[in-house]
Amino acid sequence: MATSPTKKSNTSTPIFKVREPRPLLSRILYEDKHLLVLDKEVGEIVQEDKSGDASLLRSLSLALKERDAKPGNVYLQAVHRIDRPVSGVVLFAKVDRVLPRLHEQFSNGAVERFYYALVEGRPEEMEGRIENYLHRNAKINKTFVVRKGDPRGQLSSLAYEMVGATKSFTLLKVQLFTGRHHQIRAQLASIGCPVHGDLKYGAKRSLPNGGIALHAFSLRFQQPITGESLYVESPCAFLELVEK
Repeated sequence: MATSPTKKSNTSTPIFKVREPRPLLSRILYEDKHLLVLDKEVGEIVQEDKSGDASLLRSLSLALKERDAKPGNVYLQAVHRIDRPVSGVVLFAKVDRVLPRLHEQFSNGAVERFYYALVEGRPEEMEGRIENYLHRNAKINKTFVVRKGDPRGQLSSLAYEMVGATKSFTLLKVQLFTGRHHQIRAQLASIGCPVHGDLKYGAKRSLPNGGIALHAFSLRFQQPITGESLYVESPCAFLELVEK
């Protein structure tokens, strides 16, 4: 990843403002007849889970059905997920034939994924690559770094660069190479830099909206039918806190 100058702010503790709710369909970042990319808000779940809360997949399906005046059910499937306390880009398939093709792009590393993370502390290096073996404990919904050779571990890799800082926090741009459960959160915590607001992984304080300062900023992938290279990004609400 290219190095960029680190920008500093005089603010030691960033002040997060809760973003006003936006209509669901107004958050569509890209759409064609085969797929759709949506800007997910903090607190939304992409697919149904044991909480029983309404999912983004369900709500978006109903909204598209109403918008397009569809007489039957709308086909819509999430291609990937981001965690409930995380905001940013999520990709959905609108026809069944593109879903396995998009899954293949994710599994073979063809999708370029960048995140912004505001973390407590500061990494030792301005930029670097973190590779660990991660194990998910499903009972407590938490991921742990395990030693190489542990049969439970999955090789996990990301790269980061420092793009801003305050006295107590650092803004990192993260490129995700594998998509493990809570990967960015666990790996950044493993180098002593938990994501701001992420109490589960060692952050000192929570954020007012119940989220964490981790934002899925961009996706670059190939449109499975046309072959076109698509790039979609979502504005990051906390960038301005450290880029003054």
